[in-house]
Amino acid sequence: MKIRALGGLSAQEFLRRHWQKRPLLVRGALPGFRGVASREQLLRLAARPDVESRLVRRAGARWTVVHGPLARTTLQRNATLLVQGVNLHLAAADRLLRMFSFLPQARLDDVMVSWAAPGGGVGPHVDSYDVFLVQGAGRRVWRLQRPRRWRLVEGAPLKLIDGFAPDEEILAEPGDLLYLPPGWGHDGVALDECFTCSIGLRAPQGGELAAGFLDYLHERGLPQSQYRDPGLRPAVRSGEIPRAMVQHTANTLGKIRWSHGDAARFLGRFLTSPKQHVVFRPPARPLARATFARSKAVVLDAKTQLLTSGKHCYCNGEEYPASPALRALADRRRALVRAAQADLFYEWYLAGFLHPEANA
Repeated sequence: MKIRALGGLSAQEFLRRHWQKRPLLVRGALPGFRGVASREQLLRLAARPDVESRLVRRAGARWTVVHGPLARTTLQRNATLLVQGVNLHLAAADRLLRMFSFLPQARLDDVMVSWAAPGGGVGPHVDSYDVFLVQGAGRRVWRLQRPRRWRLVEGAPLKLIDGFAPDEEILAEPGDLLYLPPGWGHDGVALDECFTCSIGLRAPQGGELAAGFLDYLHERGLPQSQYRDPGLRPAVRSGEIPRAMVQHTANTLGKIRWSHGDAARFLGRFLTSPKQHVVFRPPARPLARATFARSKAVVLDAKTQLLTSGKHCYCNGEEYPASPALRALADRRRALVRAAQADLFYEWYLAGFLHPEANA
């Protein structure tokens, strides 16, 4: 099936020709698109403690960054307001994110909205993940440089590329889409007041995965082994770690074991665990269980992450046995209410993870 937002390419063609290979510019990918949030909505979100936001300003070669919550924010020339996770709070942003559901949901991260004054941007930088940039109201010039071994500007509050030398320049106008693979240097500067939506793709790094997996193993119970040295002799060099202690440590760590299944179950929990700023809001006046059970269908809350792997289902960091209903809910973010899942769905409803579908 051809996808207009991808310039008439099918998902298969896009993945084969462009995915993590080369950029794609689609003029008029979303005709009439002006953005997913107004100035007022972004300002309200930026002032909230449960929303990640930044105000970036440039004065010549000097950059400053102020992290939210941001109250009474005003944009002057060369300034940009960045609000993360707008899809968690505004339905229009969530709909934009779901346009990219031809990709695994495990890879979809969030929608960041940039509201920039003329001259505003975040400087030349590089991302370690794929990104779709959709231009809303206003115009922005993108300068691109092919992947290489990047050097960063020392002491800068942002990870800015040192010696950025663009190979290409693109003018993005309302409704245009630009896809960039990981590793491409890019710098976007607003020509006039503009809104840009950045759909980031999640790509956990090795250190992040390793740290999370060690926590997971610790929860499961790591090998316990008491260190004893009954044959200890007087120390010749008291500041040196005894070889027996080093060997004991190596032996203990060598007893740590994990399987492919452990890795899969960890990843399910890891990918669905809510981010630090995410707060679920239970219903103010919850329906009675019997009333809820009469609902025809439920839809996931925008903040809920629900993924499946093998025989297991993972919802907001917790593990459940997979079922056809849960697989359908994970794939479509909507499912019919059946008796077999009614109790679990009601539990998730009370936690704010899902809601009865309106007018279902």
